[in-house]
Amino acid sequence: MIELDGVAKRYGGQLALDGVSLSVTPGEFLALVGPSGSGKTTLLKTINRLIEPDAGAIRIDGGDARAPAPHLLRRRIGYVFQEVGLFPHLTVAQNIAVTPKLLGWAAARIAARVETLLGLVDLPSALAGRMPAELSGGQRQRVGVARALAAEPAMVLMDEPFGALDPLTRETLGTDYRALHDRLGLTTVMVTHDMAEAVLLADRLVVLNQGRIVGDGAPAALLAQTSDPQVRALLEAPKRQAERLSARLAGDPPGARP
Repeated sequence: MIELDGVAKRYGGQLALDGVSLSVTPGEFLALVGPSGSGKTTLLKTINRLIEPDAGAIRIDGGDARAPAPHLLRRRIGYVFQEVGLFPHLTVAQNIAVTPKLLGWAAARIAARVETLLGLVDLPSALAGRMPAELSGGQRQRVGVARALAAEPAMVLMDEPFGALDPLTRETLGTDYRALHDRLGLTTVMVTHDMAEAVLLADRLVVLNQGRIVGDGAPAALLAQTSDPQVRALLEAPKRQAERLSARLAGDPPGARP
């Protein structure tokens, strides 16, 4: 579904991506993880050409990603990001309908799609006429997911999609999106700094460091096989957090190690 071959990107003297090659199969949920500045978001944005690579090839569903105009490519790929980016002057329904309208869908088809998507993302249809400012953060992010799915894309890119939400809303929305991914047969690539989120939601983790892939595999297999101490530290972070939380709830003082 997505294939990157030797993709490189430089910002001035800084090498952000250093010859990255990666394949994502149809139906896969892949999480890009790694320290800040490792190239995760740059890599994600090269897929839908929000960032143009300096070298390498990118293929989407077997075709050259550079063949169509960038805006036409993006209409085939759902995109969800942390700030949501809903148009404040448009209603919920109008925000969801943006891409189908650009694609020339009939009004009746758009209305039916909006109604369907509100149900898929667990929002009441009564919110269709609301403005984004009238919604909670979690509701706005659900609208963002609905908008990304509006034109029935086969793939969705997500850049820290739940990072600005409170922990309970973040967990609920992540779980709900994973269920949607499975139900709709989507191919999803997600950037996240939250290793617990990555391990719980993704089928496969790709670990980046200094613009290179240093780990790639299913969470358990990657932990068992890696010899890279940084990759191991990242993968073990959720376990360490859980142990500290358990100790804290048992009455240990802050900072105590179990």
